[in-house]
Amino acid sequence: MSADHGHPLRFGALLTPDGDAAVERARLSEELGYDLVVLRDAPAALDPWTLLSWAAARTSRIHLAAAVPTGDVPALLGRAAASVDLLSGGRVTLLLQGSAAHLDEAIDVIRGVWAADRSPLHFDGRHHRLAGAERGPAPAHNIPIWIAGPPDLAPLAARKADGWLPTSAATSAAGTVPGTALSAVAAAEAGRDPREIITLASVRPAPTLRAGDLLPLVLDEGVSTFLLETDDPAELRRFATDIVPALRAAVTCERRARGVAQSGTPVASTFVRRHRREGIDYDGIPAALASTAIEPGDAGYARVRSTYLRGGSPGLVLRPGTPGEVGQAVLFAREQPVKLAVRSGGHGISGRSTNNGGIVIDLSRLNAIEILDKATRRVRVEPGARWSDVAAALAPHGWALSSGDYGGVGVGGLATSGGIGWLVREHGLTVDHLRAVDLVLADGSLVRADESENAELFWGVRGAGANFGIVTSFEFEVDEVGPVGFAQFAVDATDTAGFLQRWGAALEAAPRDVTSSLIIGQARPGQPLIGQIMAVVDADDAETIVDRLRPIASAAPLLDYSIQVVPYEAVMNAPQGPHDAQGEPVTRSALADHLTPELTEAVARLVASGRTYFFQIRAVGGATSDVPVDATPYAGRSANFQLVAFGPSRRGLDEIWDGMSHHFSGLYINFETDLRPERLHDAYPEATLRRLRALKRRYDPGNVFRDNFNITPS
Repeated sequence: MSADHGHPLRFGALLTPDGDAAVERARLSEELGYDLVVLRDAPAALDPWTLLSWAAARTSRIHLAAAVPTGDVPALLGRAAASVDLLSGGRVTLLLQGSAAHLDEAIDVIRGVWAADRSPLHFDGRHHRLAGAERGPAPAHNIPIWIAGPPDLAPLAARKADGWLPTSAATSAAGTVPGTALSAVAAAEAGRDPREIITLASVRPAPTLRAGDLLPLVLDEGVSTFLLETDDPAELRRFATDIVPALRAAVTCERRARGVAQSGTPVASTFVRRHRREGIDYDGIPAALASTAIEPGDAGYARVRSTYLRGGSPGLVLRPGTPGEVGQAVLFAREQPVKLAVRSGGHGISGRSTNNGGIVIDLSRLNAIEILDKATRRVRVEPGARWSDVAAALAPHGWALSSGDYGGVGVGGLATSGGIGWLVREHGLTVDHLRAVDLVLADGSLVRADESENAELFWGVRGAGANFGIVTSFEFEVDEVGPVGFAQFAVDATDTAGFLQRWGAALEAAPRDVTSSLIIGQARPGQPLIGQIMAVVDADDAETIVDRLRPIASAAPLLDYSIQVVPYEAVMNAPQGPHDAQGEPVTRSALADHLTPELTEAVARLVASGRTYFFQIRAVGGATSDVPVDATPYAGRSANFQLVAFGPSRRGLDEIWDGMSHHFSGLYINFETDLRPERLHDAYPEATLRRLRALKRRYDPGNVFRDNFNITPS
C-alpha cells in the first residue's frame, strides 16, 4: 500500500511564542497563504492559549496550534483548546508532546471533556484522575489531535491521534525526518483506516532547499503537512513563493502519473464512527451535505441534538444550505429506515424537530431575508431565519409582520401552521400574509405554489404545510407598523375564573390595535397566585396606549407593571443560542370563541389541581375572523382565544383537558403533543380534512413527512 493517501498539501509556520511578534508573524503567514501556524514549546514563554487567543483575534482564516507538553492538566487543556476553537470559528488544532504513557491517558481525558455527554467525566488512570469533572465546552469543530515525538510514539499515534509529527536528532539536509511514515499496518491493527491520520514534517530553511527535496516525503513517506521552522519573515516569504507552488505542482503531476486520487474530503475519524447509529448509511451521505453534516461523535453534536423543549439523540443532522441540497437531504433520508424530523428554529412542540436515532434536516443555514418589492411590501424569508431577525430586517422600512410572541422562534414551523402574534387582532395570522412559497416535496423535487400555480398545495401549506414538504422560502406581504406600546402587568390571580372572564371581556371589547396574552403558573406556598399579562398596542401616543390598557390592567388586583413605547423590533428581540432540553413536553392546546364562566371555572380547577405548571391564553379574533373559514386549513376563524397548558404528566393533564373539550371550538396545531387521532378532527373540519388527505395522497403518499401534527394519506 502506498504511503501517499492523496491528502491535500498544507503548509504551516512553526513559530516562537514571543508575544506580539509571534502574532505579527502569524498575520504575515496568513497573508502569504499558509494554512496554519504552530507555536512551539519554549521555556519561560507566554502561555500558549492566551497567545493563540490574541492570534485568533488578529487573523481570520489561518488555523492555529500550540505544541503543548502533557505535563499540563489535560482537562484544563481540553477546555482551553475548545474555548479558543469557539472564539476562532473552528480553527484550532492540538499538538501534544510527552511520554507515551502520559499522552495515552491525556488524549482520553481531552476527548472526554469534548464529548456530547451530560454526565460528569470520571477517569481513573495512572497519571490522570478525574472524579466527576464537568465536561465542555464543546469545540466549534472536531479538533484534530496531533502527536509530536520520536519514532517510538508512532504506535500511539496510529491508535489515538489524527496527526503524527515525527521528531529525531537524525534529520536530512532539508531538516526533515526521513523514514518515519506512519505504518498502515499499525493503523490497521488499531482498527483504523490509515487515511484518517495525516503525517507532518518539520522543515528548516536553507538556501539550497528546493521543492524536489520535499517531494519524496510526500510520495514515499505520506507527508501532507509541512511546518517551516523559522521566525524570519524573509524565509517565510521565500518558502511561500518559491517552494510551495512548485511542490504543489510536482505532487499533482506525480499523483496523476501514479493514479493516486487527490482527496479533498477527509476520511471520517474512528472517534466519530464509533458513535454511529444503526440504520443510517453514513458513507452514502451526498457529497454536498457531508461537510456540514453532524454525527453523534462530532464536536457540534451537543448543540444540535435537542430542541428548545425536547431532548433528542438523532443519528444524523443534515444541514443543507440551498434548496437543491434540501432535495438531496430528503432523497437520502427517505431511503433510510429511521425517523425523519425537520427543524427550522427548534422551538417546535407538535413538530418534534428531533428524534432518537433518526435523521434531522436542520434548515438553520437557509436564513436569508430579502426585500422583493418596496411598493407592495413584498419580502422573501427563508425557513431558518428567526422572527427576531425578520423584525430587525423590516424595521428600517417601518414594516412588521405579526409572527408569534417570541423572536427566537424559527420561521419555517410557524409560517406553515398559523402564526398568532402580537399584531394578530389588527393584521391577522402570519399565514394570512403569505403570498407564495417554494418547497421541496417528498420526491426531492422543488415546486412553487401560490394562488395561481399549484393553488391547492398553496392552500394546504397555510395551516398544515409540514405534511407536504419542506418550504425553502416564503414570500410575505407585510404591514406598515411604527413604534408600539408594550406592557407587562403582574396581577393577583387568586380569583382565577373572575380574572379570566374580565380579561377576556376587555379583549373582545378592545379596538383591534390591542393584542394581549396571559400566563398563570403554579402558586407558591404563602403567596397569592400570580398572573402575568402582556399586551401590545399598535400606537405610539402615550394617552392612547394607557387608554387601551386600562381595562386590561383592571382585570385583577395589580401588583406591578411596566409600560414602554418601543420599536416592534424590540418586542421581538430575543437571545439566541443552542438548545439543550431534556425529556418530552406534555401539552394540550385549544381554541375558544369566548372565555365563558363555565370555561373559566374549568380553567381555575385545572390550575388549582397542580396538573399544569404553565397555562397561557393568547388573544386571536379581530382581523383573523375576517378570513373565510375555508380559505386556509387554519379553521379557527371564530375563536377569540387560544389556550395551551403544559403539564408534568400526560395522563394527568389529559384527564382534565378531555373533560373541558365541550368548551372549545377548535385546536391550534403548533402547541399540541397529544398524538391521539381525535386531535386531527379537533383541528380541522371534516371538509378541510378531506382536502388535506387528498393533498397528502398526491404529494406525500409514503408519509415521509410524518414527525409532526400528522395527516395520514388515508
